Amino acid sequence: MIPAFAKKSETAIPIYVVESDNLKSISIDLNIADWVTTNQFQAALGKILIIPNDKGSISSVLVGWGSEATRSRGRFHMGAAAAQLPMGTYEIISGLSGKDLENAHLAWILSSYCFDRYKINPMQSAKLKASKGINTKRILIEVEGDFLTRDLVNTPTNDMGPDALEKAFCDLAKKHNATTNIIRGDNLLNQNFPMIHAVGRASDQEPRLLDMQWGVKNNPKVTLVGKGVCFDTGGLNIKPTASMSLMKKDMGGSATVLGLAHMIMSLNLKINLRVIIPAVENSISSNSFRPQDILISRKGMSVEINHTDAEGRLILADALSLADEDKPDLLICNATLTGAARVALGPDMPPYFTDDDQLANQIQNASIENVDPLWRMPFWTPYESFIEPEVADLDNAPKGGFAGAITAALFLRRFVEKAKYFVHFDLFAWAPVAKPSQSQGGACQSARAMLSVIEKRYE
Repeated sequence: MIPAFAKKSETAIPIYVVESDNLKSISIDLNIADWVTTNQFQAALGKILIIPNDKGSISSVLVGWGSEATRSRGRFHMGAAAAQLPMGTYEIISGLSGKDLENAHLAWILSSYCFDRYKINPMQSAKLKASKGINTKRILIEVEGDFLTRDLVNTPTNDMGPDALEKAFCDLAKKHNATTNIIRGDNLLNQNFPMIHAVGRASDQEPRLLDMQWGVKNNPKVTLVGKGVCFDTGGLNIKPTASMSLMKKDMGGSATVLGLAHMIMSLNLKINLRVIIPAVENSISSNSFRPQDILISRKGMSVEINHTDAEGRLILADALSLADEDKPDLLICNATLTGAARVALGPDMPPYFTDDDQLANQIQNASIENVDPLWRMPFWTPYESFIEPEVADLDNAPKGGFAGAITAALFLRRFVEKAKYFVHFDLFAWAPVAKPSQSQGGACQSARAMLSVIEKRYE
């Protein structure tokens, strides 16, 4: 779906944002004290009170803003209010300013998302007329990227396999006049991407590597790598039903980098952008890769397969090796990689790994400023021994299960040597329950924060 603000020419219903402590004075100023009392409205966070006129139409709306303490427990509170409003056009008149007002506009537009591809009657939502001074172009670009990510993740694999992911990739490249190079099937072996081929060869849709280039060649090189496992059965180490039910989202890393790439290209940032996605299905057939197989990676290191459900790091290893050969200034990896990351930080706060403290600080600050939760975890070098088996250079699934997010990140780092800066995000890319401005389903995590980081580093 395409996000949009209401036209400037539209007549809008005024919205007054009210903190609990200010409710009494505002009620008196607006001459609605009796109506507020009758409806027992207390300006609780995200609650609304519709004020009718003498004809029964909506005259104005109060949006509860609670207290600073209640606001600190969540984000995008205006999204909760927007979702409750009847169809119509609204405008925020008072109660917010500066960054709070900007975030309220962002929250409103994010809340308008609906995955309606398979719906006969798409949902309609209340429209927001932008307040004076709001950078609507920037907000809409960010939300377009967010919605693209959500749409890709939410689409089931029968309509979002490697073929469809390639089409989405090429459509985005065409929209922004980027160039593409696609390597499919046995050509992966010919061009030395053996682990991408091994993971994806069991599917009836060929494994492939998607490669996009955009921007001025002499600008700083920023490369995005996204895991594109369009469905993950677990392979021969097959997942149980409960673990397999959400595996259409295992391409969430690729969806995230496409959303971020859209933001970067739409804003025409002064970088040389490259986007690399290894796109596969981890399926089961007579030619599936097996436990105890030893695969030779693009980089030449051997990898012992101790679990076929740890396939994401295998395809990323070949993709990161390719990206690293180009010596990018900044290499960003996005992947729905480990359950251990969810155990550590839950579904809403993805961890990120980088050796560079300055980059980490920039990411953390951008996470806070852009209301895009992220948290740093360590490349803990003493755990390197966990991923070093006796019979090969690397183990794709260390026994014992300790520090799974860290050992996966350490595995990926082995394939990055020439990039000046490297950061890996272990995403969930999914919202288990609906929250303000985030419907249940696909979630775009880290993209808005990293857009801010890239913009500031290369302005």
